[in-house]
This record gives sequence, structure tokens and C-alpha cells, in this order.
Amino acid sequence: MWDIIRDSSFGLALRGLVHTTAFSHPEERSNKKVQTDSFGARGDEEKQSGNVATPCKADQCSMQCDRAISTPDASYSALQPRRSPVPALESGILERVAPSRTSGETLLVGWYTDSDPANPQCWSSKKKAFVSAQMCLYTFTVYTGSSLFVAGEQDVGSEFHVGATPAELGLALYVLGYGIGPMIFSPLSEIPYIGRNTIYICTYAVFVALSLAASLVGNLAGLLVLRFLLGFFGSPCLATGGATLGDMYAPTKLPYAIAIWAGAANIGPALAPVLSSFAVAANGWRWGAWELLWMSGPVLVSLIFFLPETSHDAILLRRARRLRQSTNRDFRSQSEVAFASQTKRQIASDALIKPWQINFLDPAVLFTTIYASLIYAIYYSFFEAFPLVYPVIYGFDLGQSSLPFLVTFVSLAFCVPAYCAYFALRVEPLMRTQSNFGLPEARLVPGVIASFSIPIGCFIFAWSGRPSVHWMIMQSIFLYLPSTYPKYSASLFAANDFVRSSLAAAAILFSRPMFLKLGVSGGVSLLGGLAVVCIGGIFALYHGGAKMRVRSRFAVA
Repeated sequence: MWDIIRDSSFGLALRGLVHTTAFSHPEERSNKKVQTDSFGARGDEEKQSGNVATPCKADQCSMQCDRAISTPDASYSALQPRRSPVPALESGILERVAPSRTSGETLLVGWYTDSDPANPQCWSSKKKAFVSAQMCLYTFTVYTGSSLFVAGEQDVGSEFHVGATPAELGLALYVLGYGIGPMIFSPLSEIPYIGRNTIYICTYAVFVALSLAASLVGNLAGLLVLRFLLGFFGSPCLATGGATLGDMYAPTKLPYAIAIWAGAANIGPALAPVLSSFAVAANGWRWGAWELLWMSGPVLVSLIFFLPETSHDAILLRRARRLRQSTNRDFRSQSEVAFASQTKRQIASDALIKPWQINFLDPAVLFTTIYASLIYAIYYSFFEAFPLVYPVIYGFDLGQSSLPFLVTFVSLAFCVPAYCAYFALRVEPLMRTQSNFGLPEARLVPGVIASFSIPIGCFIFAWSGRPSVHWMIMQSIFLYLPSTYPKYSASLFAANDFVRSSLAAAAILFSRPMFLKLGVSGGVSLLGGLAVVCIGGIFALYHGGAKMRVRSRFAVA
């Protein structure tokens, strides 16, 4: 636990303010002269002998090598495989290199051993689980903040004397905000000088402050601006959270962590109306805003004190800085050398243009973007469909109308274990025995099966919403919709998040007029019909994905 606090934002800030040895690292506790001799003479001796340490083991410290395989573009130099050269300090891993922009000799810092405790891939299972739980809770609170507003929409309209559509903007703008945010924050989190934690803590602190402001605001315009900013500043975990998990887990274990994280993301919007509806019914819409503050405040404190940095590049960069200070030698991390060789134009292109190129020029990725966006739009459209069905047809009050969302727990209880079981029994053995981890299309099987469930669920909901059909049968929609969500969460890019969030925000605004015009049965059937069309797309992706990857300009072998 002490190393978690040491490597947290609190620990880093304390080290910067107070020169204490309580939070020191191994290289700082060694004798300065011994370090200098080790990195100098011993490094020369090993280099002359040509000895090279064994690369990281596949399941223990493998992500540095494996990320290059799964990256859609081999030009990302920072993600290329790293060898583990020249043991030096305490079996450390160092290599002399001569960067073109350095007149003298530079020592390149890497992981000290294959089981270096600073490497997130080598953390204990308990530490990984603890960090993963924080990311799940962080993601849950941000997603919950979107639909906490739903229960108070009618009160907002009454207090500010506006109709349904302006009141619905509070939800739509929040969703749009967390679609735009990752386009900025995700690239920043990949810069080693910044790291992931800096983005998480700074943006989430603003999120908590905005939650307080949204609870006290006195006009509609201010409320809508605050709702957009809440989504914007809460967004980093929604796209970068998967990258944090990828920093810690090997490819054979990452899908299990992703499935649980996606479950936390999926349950947030569904549970939020239940959390807020009874309080809003008793005390007005502001109680929903206060609940967001009460949830997010303690999470922020936890992140500040107990969330260590997981970015490999950021960790090694800080190690290089410590070694420069303690030895007065020119130690550099590989990310520093690579970053110095890139122009600002290259950095901006990789961060802002490349995700859009991949999304729109790679057919397989384009389809997943469209399909995920449609699912997201259907999901959020039901926040407008439920108020037209349960209170109107079945006479539910505000609190009772939110209870059907609880069936999402039942859905996740079936879908997440089923997905994990398929991966454990079918995909993971292939990954362990095949050098290329098997064909990616093998992992689409759960999505192929679940693609039928989405339109089936839509049609059941659409044509059972009448007084002659009991309300219990309609909950089946939420036994189907989330079933494909864990499958795609691992592969969504920031641009994908923007597209699907934009469509979801639009769906919030057009759903009510559509349902009023076509009826709930007709409107939901239309959405179900679009889902039927996508079934052909996912089958085409499953059977022809390999051929599309061969022709893709972004894929690597």
C-alpha cells in the first residue's frame, strides 16, 4: 500500500514540496558513487561482451511487445517492441545509445528486471484489482451523472418555464460533452511528460467543482452549460480507462478486466434514474445534482491518494529523471528520445488526425463505429421511451418508472460471465498457443450471437407496450441490449466515442418527437429494424474481416 501512496498524485506532490526519503525509490536509496560506477564501468563491460537480457515474458511483462501487434498503425514509434538490454544496477536494464540530437553519450533507462515491481504488468494481482476497482468506480460515477438528470427533467421545465425539448438538453449536452472530451484528453494522456494520472486528477477535480455549481445554478442557460462541461471534464476515464487497464494486464487477461470495466460503465446510466427518482419526487430536481456531488467527491479523494501512475512511458521517464539527479549522468527514457525526434506536426497528426483516418478509412473499424453508435443511440432513446410507457399506460409514479432499469443487473449477471467463459475456454487457449494470438475475428463470436438479441428485444418492447400485456415482459429489452457492450469496449477509439456519443445526444432529442409521431411501438420498431440491418454487417465482419485487414493501410502483420 505504501508504494501506491508513493506513486499517487499525493505522493508526487509531497515529494515536490518536501524533500523526504519516506517516498524514495530503490535507485535513490543506493549509494551515489556505486550507482555511477555501475552505470558506467559495468555498462561498458556488458556492452563490449554483447550480452543482452531476455525479453519480458509473455504473460508477465508482455504489453510492451504485444501492443505493437494490436496497434493499427506501425508508424507509432512509441509502441514498438522494446528489447531488454544490458543489466546494470541491481540487475537493471540499461543500454547506451547515442541520439542524433545529443552530443555526448546517453544511457537509456528500461525496466530493471523481468519482474520489476515498478512495471504495472508485474504488479501483484491485489494491486491490479485495487487500481481496476478505482477505475470502475470512477467510470461508474461519470456515466451515472448523465442520466441522474432524467428524473428531474419535468421539474427543470417547470422551474424555468420551458418545454420538454429544452429540458432534455441537460442530458443530451452531457452525453455530447463526454464524446468530445476524449478527443483532447486521450492524446494528452499518451504524452509521457503528462501521464494518465495528471489528466484524471485535474479533470475530475473540475468535474467535482462543476457538480457543486450545477446544484446551485439559478437559470437554464447556466445549467445547460454546466451539464456540457460536466460531461467534457468527466470524459477521460471513458476512453482512457481501457488504456489504464491495458497498462496493467497482459493480452490474455485484459478482456476480463475490460468486461468488468464495461459492466461498470453500462450499469451507470441504467442505475442513475433509480438513484435519483425517489429523491427528486420528494425534493425536486436539485437533489439529483447533489447526489452526483456526493458520489464524485469521495472518488476524487481516493484517486488523489491511492491511484498510481500506470503509463509505462511516464513511469520510465520519471525514473530517468531520478537517475539524472542522483548520478549526474545523462539518463533518458526511450519516450524522451522518441519524443524529442518528433516534430509538433507529427505529434498533432498522430493524436488528432490518425484516429479519424483509422475510423473512416478502415472498413472494419468504420463498421464497429457505426454499430456501436446505433446501440448507444438505442440505449439512450429508452430514457425518453419509458416515461411514455410506464406512467401513461401502467400508471407508475416517477420512482416506480425507474425500477425497470434495475434489470440491467440481471443482464450483466448473465452476459459478462458468459463472455468471460467464452474467452477463457476458446480464445485464451489460442492466444497461448499461436504466435499471432489467433485471428481477431475469433473474438467476434459473442457479438455475432448477441446481434440477434438487440432487434428481438426492441420488437418485444415495441409491441408489448399496451394495457393488455403485463409490464413485466417488457424488461427483457435490458436483458439483450448490454450483451454486446463488453465485446466492443476494448477496441473503441476516442473518435469512436465521439461518434457514438454524438448520435446518442441526437437520439435523446429526436426520440420523444419520433415516439409521439410514430408511437412507441413504431419508433422502437424502426430502431430495431436498423439493428437488423447491422446483423448482416457483423456477419460480414466475422467472415471477411481477415481480408479487410489485409487491404487495410493501417493494419500491421
